[in-house]
Amino acid sequence: MFLKALFLLQVGNGTLANVILFFCNVSPVLLGHKQRPPQTIVTHVAVANFLVLLSAGVPHTMAAFVSRKPLSSLGCKLVYYIQRVARSTTLCSTCILSTYQSFTLTPRTAAWVMLRGRAPRVTGPSCWVCWMLSLFMNIWIPVSISGPQDEHNYTDAQGKWFCSPSASKAGCVYLWSTSDAVFLTLMVWSSGSMVLLLHRHHQRVQYIHTTTGHHRCPPETRAAHTILMLVVTFVIFYLLNSVFTFYIRAHDDFRLWLMQVSDVLTSCFPTISPFLLLLRDPRTPKFCS
Repeated sequence: MFLKALFLLQVGNGTLANVILFFCNVSPVLLGHKQRPPQTIVTHVAVANFLVLLSAGVPHTMAAFVSRKPLSSLGCKLVYYIQRVARSTTLCSTCILSTYQSFTLTPRTAAWVMLRGRAPRVTGPSCWVCWMLSLFMNIWIPVSISGPQDEHNYTDAQGKWFCSPSASKAGCVYLWSTSDAVFLTLMVWSSGSMVLLLHRHHQRVQYIHTTTGHHRCPPETRAAHTILMLVVTFVIFYLLNSVFTFYIRAHDDFRLWLMQVSDVLTSCFPTISPFLLLLRDPRTPKFCS
Protein backbone atom coordinates (compact mmCIF):
# COMPACT_ATOMS: atom_id res chain seq x y z
CA MET A 1 0.00 0.00 0.00
CA PHE A 2 2.84 2.42 0.86
CA LEU A 3 4.68 1.79 -2.43
CA LYS A 4 1.47 2.22 -4.41
CA ALA A 5 0.66 5.50 -2.66
CA LEU A 6 4.23 6.73 -3.11
CA PHE A 7 4.18 5.90 -6.80
CA LEU A 8 0.83 7.61 -7.41
CA LEU A 9 2.14 10.66 -5.55
CA GLN A 10 5.22 10.65 -7.78
CA VAL A 11 3.13 10.42 -10.93
CA GLY A 12 0.82 13.26 -9.87
CA ASN A 13 3.51 15.70 -8.75
CA GLY A 14 5.97 14.74 -11.48
CA THR A 15 3.40 15.11 -14.25
CA LEU A 16 2.38 18.57 -13.05
CA ALA A 17 6.01 19.68 -12.66
CA ASN A 18 6.94 18.49 -16.15
CA VAL A 19 3.96 20.28 -17.69
CA ILE A 20 5.08 23.50 -15.99
CA LEU A 21 8.68 22.90 -17.08
CA PHE A 22 7.53 22.35 -20.66
CA PHE A 23 5.56 25.59 -20.86
CA CYS A 24 8.30 27.57 -19.10
CA ASN A 25 10.81 26.52 -21.77
CA VAL A 26 8.48 26.70 -24.77
CA SER A 27 7.10 30.12 -23.75
CA PRO A 28 9.72 32.06 -25.81
CA VAL A 29 8.35 30.39 -28.95
CA LEU A 30 4.78 31.22 -27.94
CA LEU A 31 5.83 34.85 -27.41
CA GLY A 32 7.54 35.06 -30.80
CA HIS A 33 11.11 34.70 -29.57
CA LYS A 34 13.78 32.09 -30.20
CA GLN A 35 14.56 29.35 -27.73
CA ARG A 36 18.04 29.14 -26.31
CA PRO A 37 19.69 25.75 -26.92
CA PRO A 38 19.29 24.61 -23.28
CA GLN A 39 15.59 25.48 -23.43
CA THR A 40 15.18 23.37 -26.56
CA ILE A 41 16.82 20.38 -24.91
CA VAL A 42 14.90 20.77 -21.63
CA THR A 43 11.64 20.92 -23.60
CA HIS A 44 12.36 17.46 -25.01
CA VAL A 45 13.40 16.20 -21.57
CA ALA A 46 10.10 17.43 -20.10
CA VAL A 47 8.06 15.66 -22.80
CA ALA A 48 10.01 12.42 -22.33
CA ASN A 49 9.63 12.62 -18.54
CA PHE A 50 5.89 13.19 -18.93
CA LEU A 51 5.54 10.11 -21.14
CA VAL A 52 7.56 7.96 -18.71
CA LEU A 53 5.29 8.93 -15.82
CA LEU A 54 2.14 8.59 -17.88
CA SER A 55 2.98 5.14 -19.26
CA ALA A 56 4.34 3.82 -15.96
CA GLY A 57 1.30 5.10 -14.07
CA VAL A 58 -1.35 3.48 -16.27
CA PRO A 59 -1.28 -0.02 -14.66
CA HIS A 60 -1.10 1.43 -11.12
CA THR A 61 -3.93 3.89 -11.78
CA MET A 62 -6.12 1.19 -13.26
CA ALA A 63 -5.35 -1.15 -10.37
CA ALA A 64 -6.17 1.56 -7.82
CA PHE A 65 -9.28 3.11 -9.36
CA VAL A 66 -10.63 0.76 -12.05
CA SER A 67 -12.33 -2.47 -11.04
CA ARG A 68 -12.76 -3.96 -14.49
CA LYS A 69 -10.43 -6.09 -16.58
CA PRO A 70 -6.74 -5.07 -16.82
CA LEU A 71 -4.79 -4.00 -19.90
CA SER A 72 -5.02 -6.22 -22.93
CA SER A 73 -1.96 -7.67 -24.62
CA LEU A 74 -2.02 -4.80 -27.15
CA GLY A 75 -2.38 -2.25 -24.35
CA CYS A 76 0.62 -3.73 -22.53
CA LYS A 77 2.74 -3.62 -25.67
CA LEU A 78 1.80 0.01 -26.37
CA VAL A 79 2.27 1.26 -22.79
CA TYR A 80 5.60 -0.50 -22.27
CA TYR A 81 6.89 0.59 -25.68
CA ILE A 82 6.06 4.24 -24.94
CA GLN A 83 7.78 3.94 -21.55
CA ARG A 84 10.96 2.44 -23.02
CA VAL A 85 11.10 5.00 -25.86
CA ALA A 86 10.58 7.87 -23.41
CA ARG A 87 13.23 6.54 -21.00
CA SER A 88 15.76 6.15 -23.81
CA THR A 89 14.99 9.68 -25.00
CA THR A 90 15.43 11.04 -21.48
CA LEU A 91 18.85 9.40 -21.31
CA CYS A 92 19.87 10.72 -24.73
CA SER A 93 18.53 14.25 -24.15
CA THR A 94 20.16 14.51 -20.72
CA CYS A 95 23.42 13.42 -22.33
CA ILE A 96 23.07 16.20 -24.94
CA LEU A 97 22.29 18.75 -22.21
CA SER A 98 25.33 17.72 -20.19
CA THR A 99 27.59 17.78 -23.24
CA TYR A 100 26.31 21.19 -24.33
CA GLN A 101 26.82 22.67 -20.87
CA SER A 102 30.35 21.27 -20.73
CA PHE A 103 31.02 22.85 -24.11
CA THR A 104 29.88 26.30 -22.90
CA LEU A 105 32.48 26.19 -20.12
CA THR A 106 35.45 25.50 -22.39
CA PRO A 107 37.96 28.33 -22.97
CA ARG A 108 36.81 30.72 -25.68
CA THR A 109 38.89 30.17 -28.80
CA ALA A 110 38.17 30.94 -32.45
CA ALA A 111 36.95 27.38 -32.98
CA TRP A 112 34.76 27.67 -29.89
CA VAL A 113 33.11 30.84 -31.20
CA MET A 114 32.44 29.20 -34.57
CA LEU A 115 30.94 26.08 -33.01
CA ARG A 116 28.94 28.09 -30.46
CA GLY A 117 27.27 29.92 -33.33
CA ARG A 118 26.16 26.62 -34.84
CA ALA A 119 24.87 25.19 -31.55
CA PRO A 120 21.29 26.55 -31.86
CA ARG A 121 20.98 24.85 -35.26
CA VAL A 122 22.29 21.52 -33.91
CA THR A 123 20.57 21.04 -30.54
CA GLY A 124 17.04 20.81 -31.92
CA PRO A 125 17.83 18.21 -34.62
CA SER A 126 19.96 16.29 -32.12
CA CYS A 127 16.98 15.93 -29.78
CA TRP A 128 14.77 14.73 -32.64
CA VAL A 129 17.47 12.19 -33.53
CA CYS A 130 17.19 10.96 -29.93
CA TRP A 131 13.49 10.27 -30.46
CA MET A 132 14.08 8.48 -33.77
CA LEU A 133 16.92 6.43 -32.29
CA SER A 134 14.78 5.48 -29.29
CA LEU A 135 11.91 4.41 -31.55
CA PHE A 136 14.27 2.19 -33.53
CA MET A 137 16.25 0.77 -30.60
CA ASN A 138 13.11 -0.36 -28.78
CA ILE A 139 11.21 -1.77 -31.76
CA TRP A 140 11.61 -5.23 -30.24
CA ILE A 141 9.56 -4.32 -27.16
CA PRO A 142 6.13 -5.27 -28.59
CA VAL A 143 7.45 -8.76 -29.29
CA SER A 144 8.89 -9.27 -25.79
CA ILE A 145 5.85 -8.03 -23.84
CA SER A 146 2.57 -9.85 -23.38
CA GLY A 147 -0.57 -9.19 -21.37
CA PRO A 148 -0.92 -9.91 -17.66
CA GLN A 149 -0.54 -13.59 -16.92
CA ASP A 150 -1.55 -15.71 -13.94
CA GLU A 151 1.42 -18.03 -14.30
CA HIS A 152 3.62 -15.86 -12.09
CA ASN A 153 1.44 -16.74 -9.09
CA TYR A 154 1.08 -13.22 -7.73
CA THR A 155 0.42 -13.09 -4.01
CA ASP A 156 -1.48 -9.83 -4.47
CA ALA A 157 -4.65 -9.74 -6.55
CA GLN A 158 -3.50 -6.50 -8.18
CA GLY A 159 -0.51 -8.31 -9.68
CA LYS A 160 -2.74 -9.29 -12.59
CA TRP A 161 -2.72 -5.64 -13.72
CA PHE A 162 1.00 -5.67 -14.60
CA CYS A 163 2.34 -6.69 -17.99
CA SER A 164 4.53 -9.78 -18.29
CA PRO A 165 7.87 -9.58 -20.15
CA SER A 166 9.05 -12.66 -22.00
CA ALA A 167 12.63 -13.66 -22.74
CA SER A 168 14.35 -11.11 -24.99
CA LYS A 169 16.73 -12.02 -27.76
CA ALA A 170 20.40 -11.65 -26.85
CA GLY A 171 21.03 -9.35 -29.82
CA CYS A 172 18.29 -6.94 -28.73
CA VAL A 173 19.54 -6.85 -25.16
CA TYR A 174 23.11 -6.25 -26.36
CA LEU A 175 22.00 -3.42 -28.67
CA TRP A 176 19.95 -1.77 -25.94
CA SER A 177 22.70 -2.16 -23.31
CA THR A 178 25.38 -0.83 -25.66
CA SER A 179 23.42 2.31 -26.54
CA ASP A 180 22.68 3.04 -22.87
CA ALA A 181 26.34 2.47 -21.98
CA VAL A 182 27.48 4.90 -24.70
CA PHE A 183 25.14 7.67 -23.52
CA LEU A 184 26.03 7.10 -19.86
CA THR A 185 29.74 7.22 -20.70
CA LEU A 186 29.33 10.49 -22.60
CA MET A 187 27.27 11.89 -19.74
CA VAL A 188 29.85 10.96 -17.12
CA TRP A 189 32.70 12.24 -19.32
CA SER A 190 31.05 15.62 -19.92
CA SER A 191 30.19 15.90 -16.22
CA GLY A 192 33.79 15.12 -15.28
CA SER A 193 34.94 17.79 -17.72
CA MET A 194 32.60 20.29 -16.12
CA VAL A 195 33.98 19.50 -12.67
CA LEU A 196 37.55 20.10 -13.87
CA LEU A 197 36.61 23.31 -15.69
CA LEU A 198 34.72 24.63 -12.67
CA HIS A 199 37.66 23.81 -10.42
CA ARG A 200 40.07 25.71 -12.70
CA HIS A 201 37.66 28.62 -12.91
CA HIS A 202 37.38 28.73 -9.11
CA GLN A 203 41.15 28.80 -8.78
CA ARG A 204 41.46 31.67 -11.31
CA VAL A 205 38.87 33.91 -9.69
CA GLN A 206 39.53 33.05 -6.05
CA TYR A 207 41.93 35.96 -5.65
CA ILE A 208 39.46 38.41 -7.20
CA HIS A 209 36.69 37.27 -4.89
CA THR A 210 38.99 37.63 -1.89
CA THR A 211 40.03 41.19 -2.73
CA THR A 212 36.57 42.45 -3.69
CA GLY A 213 34.88 40.83 -0.72
CA HIS A 214 31.91 39.40 -2.63
CA HIS A 215 31.22 36.42 -4.83
CA ARG A 216 28.81 36.56 -7.73
CA CYS A 217 28.20 33.21 -9.38
CA PRO A 218 28.14 33.49 -13.21
CA PRO A 219 25.05 32.06 -14.96
CA GLU A 220 27.18 29.44 -16.76
CA THR A 221 28.59 28.22 -13.45
CA ARG A 222 25.16 28.00 -11.82
CA ALA A 223 23.81 26.16 -14.87
CA ALA A 224 26.74 23.74 -14.77
CA HIS A 225 26.06 22.99 -11.10
CA THR A 226 22.42 22.28 -11.95
CA ILE A 227 23.35 19.93 -14.80
CA LEU A 228 25.83 18.11 -12.57
CA MET A 229 23.10 17.56 -9.98
CA LEU A 230 20.80 16.40 -12.76
CA VAL A 231 23.35 13.90 -14.08
CA VAL A 232 24.16 12.52 -10.63
CA THR A 233 20.44 12.06 -9.92
CA PHE A 234 19.91 10.29 -13.24
CA VAL A 235 22.89 7.94 -12.88
CA ILE A 236 22.00 6.94 -9.31
CA PHE A 237 18.39 6.02 -10.06
CA TYR A 238 19.29 4.49 -13.42
CA LEU A 239 21.77 2.11 -11.79
CA LEU A 240 19.41 1.24 -8.94
CA ASN A 241 16.56 0.52 -11.35
CA SER A 242 18.87 -1.53 -13.57
CA VAL A 243 19.79 -3.73 -10.60
CA PHE A 244 16.13 -4.36 -9.76
CA THR A 245 15.21 -4.99 -13.40
CA PHE A 246 18.10 -7.42 -13.84
CA TYR A 247 17.10 -9.33 -10.72
CA ILE A 248 13.46 -9.54 -11.79
CA ARG A 249 14.30 -10.76 -15.28
CA ALA A 250 17.17 -13.06 -14.30
CA HIS A 251 15.25 -14.82 -11.51
CA ASP A 252 11.82 -14.58 -13.15
CA ASP A 253 10.62 -13.06 -9.88
CA PHE A 254 7.51 -10.96 -10.56
CA ARG A 255 6.34 -10.40 -7.02
CA LEU A 256 4.18 -7.32 -6.76
CA TRP A 257 6.43 -5.38 -4.37
CA LEU A 258 9.45 -5.87 -6.67
CA MET A 259 7.48 -4.54 -9.62
CA GLN A 260 6.32 -1.56 -7.56
CA VAL A 261 9.84 -0.75 -6.33
CA SER A 262 11.10 -0.90 -9.92
CA ASP A 263 8.35 1.49 -11.04
CA VAL A 264 9.10 3.87 -8.17
CA LEU A 265 12.78 3.95 -9.15
CA THR A 266 11.85 4.44 -12.80
CA SER A 267 9.75 7.47 -11.88
CA CYS A 268 12.24 9.11 -9.48
CA PHE A 269 14.26 11.01 -12.09
CA PRO A 270 11.22 12.19 -14.14
CA THR A 271 9.74 13.46 -10.87
CA ILE A 272 12.82 15.09 -9.34
CA SER A 273 14.42 16.60 -12.47
CA PRO A 274 11.69 19.19 -13.30
CA PHE A 275 11.74 20.52 -9.72
CA LEU A 276 15.53 20.71 -9.86
CA LEU A 277 15.49 22.61 -13.16
CA LEU A 278 12.65 24.93 -12.16
CA LEU A 279 13.93 25.85 -8.70
CA ARG A 280 17.51 26.50 -9.80
CA ASP A 281 16.76 28.53 -12.93
CA PRO A 282 16.57 32.24 -11.98
CA ARG A 283 14.77 32.97 -15.25
CA THR A 284 11.90 30.60 -14.54
CA PRO A 285 9.60 33.13 -12.84
CA LYS A 286 9.90 35.48 -15.82
CA PHE A 287 9.09 32.74 -18.32
CA CYS A 288 6.17 31.42 -16.29
CA SER A 289 4.63 34.76 -15.46
